Amino acid sequence: MENLQKQGVVLGALVVVAFSLTLPASQYVVSVFNPLFVGLGRAALAGMLAGIMLWWTRSPLPTSVQLRHLIWVVAGVVLGFPVLSTYAMQVVPASHGGVVLGILPLLTALIGAWIGHERPSVIFWLAALVGAVLVVWYALPHDSLLIQSGDALLLLAGLSAAVGYAYGGYLARDIAGWQVICWALVLALPLTLPSSLWLLPVDWTDIEGKYWLGLLYLALVSQLFGFFLWYRALAIGGITRISQLQLLQPFFTLLVASVWLGEAIEFETLGFATAVVVTVFVGKHYF
Repeated sequence: MENLQKQGVVLGALVVVAFSLTLPASQYVVSVFNPLFVGLGRAALAGMLAGIMLWWTRSPLPTSVQLRHLIWVVAGVVLGFPVLSTYAMQVVPASHGGVVLGILPLLTALIGAWIGHERPSVIFWLAALVGAVLVVWYALPHDSLLIQSGDALLLLAGLSAAVGYAYGGYLARDIAGWQVICWALVLALPLTLPSSLWLLPVDWTDIEGKYWLGLLYLALVSQLFGFFLWYRALAIGGITRISQLQLLQPFFTLLVASVWLGEAIEFETLGFATAVVVTVFVGKHYF
């Protein structure tokens, strides 16, 4: 059991690094693509590949109970998060968005503990809450406590992702994690594929290849293969425990946004990063 939990932590950490590129990549491609096209197009591309994989491996059809859980996965991580977060990237920097989504681990832990009947310690919950408060406080303007429209979209996106993560991780205890996301993407194809074709830019042949590569990253890593490892990690390491690794994701996003998009990183970020790392360590140790 301990070895499985360690494996879950390693897999989860790898995915956190991979997912940290999602917001910068979204902001990069939304400069030339319609945000709805980006949100649905990444799911359509991933869904077609997922369908081929399910057919090739002759994976059994989900049961009625599994389908009910898959609907939540579809709503959360196939439709909700991609569309809402992409729209948010039109109005806020990727670095800012990454920190606002620091609330995601706490939301995932809450939903995961509820549906997975997990009972973490009081210290764990305190550590998770402190970590979430730190990243949200960092995101708020210093002269205001008002949530802006972009932040509202991001918070809704975080809630959507938390639902999809928790239900997907719970379902991955019964079927392989890669099948969970594949079935969710295939179930959404009747919506995502025709919508993406309809939203395809008229001048799509004139768009530079680097933007298509950004969209391809969102489809293959952020929407498909990253979830292969993520759902596996949640299933074997525990939804509540592994979700806390994502408290580190905002700071990877800050780094990527700085290098890729040229966004400035303030010195205080280092202090917040250190504090958040401490909360992750405490939460994991006292689970």
